[in-house]
Amino acid sequence: MNNSSGHQRREAANRGYSDTQALRPEPITITDRRRIDPDTGHVRTDAPPPPARKRKSNVDNPAPRQPADTTRRKASKSAVDFASSDADRVAELTNDLHQLQAEYANYRRRVERDRTMIADNAKATAAAHFLDILDDLDRAREHGDTAHEPLHRIAHKIRTVLTHMDVTAFGEHGDRYDPTLHETGTPPGAGTDLVVDTVLRPGYTFGEHKVLRTALVTVIDRDHYEHETDATPPTP
Repeated sequence: MNNSSGHQRREAANRGYSDTQALRPEPITITDRRRIDPDTGHVRTDAPPPPARKRKSNVDNPAPRQPADTTRRKASKSAVDFASSDADRVAELTNDLHQLQAEYANYRRRVERDRTMIADNAKATAAAHFLDILDDLDRAREHGDTAHEPLHRIAHKIRTVLTHMDVTAFGEHGDRYDPTLHETGTPPGAGTDLVVDTVLRPGYTFGEHKVLRTALVTVIDRDHYEHETDATPPTP
């Protein structure tokens, strides 16, 4: 106890108090803040209000406040920029889609054209192998051999197959001479308007424009051909 009193006197001396003030006990105040009276169980009206909690404030570093109009303008500008960016992106993707569709359509047309060309070339190559057979059948027909079986039936079948393959013979007496379609074994002569006189070997075309083989003919001037035609008596 004496040690405690001595310690208190030294503390008081250090703080500037006298011995009497150091030994005097400090009064203790007890405040009952309960809202319900423990004796009666009723709500107490004379209870002091609870101490308010102190909120931390940013007084030392207050955030800069911006005017409401400035904030709204910034928000509106951001929204406009975002919408403009989305519209540009949509337009770009739409343009890319249209280009892809056009490229795909061109690709399909090119593939179909190439496929048709390959099929036509294959048909034309196959049909060209029958031309020598047709020449032999034509010579046999001139001698009357194809008028009887079995050559007549064979010739008919071959010509039917070539007709279905769109192969057509050309080269008739009186046709206008065309150097892209006709070959002549004799000089064309001095005339400028020539016609076919004699067909030595018929020509054949595949489709509308492809020439499988040119026709071998002799030619004559049209005036001379018409004069011969007028002088020839009609066939009874």
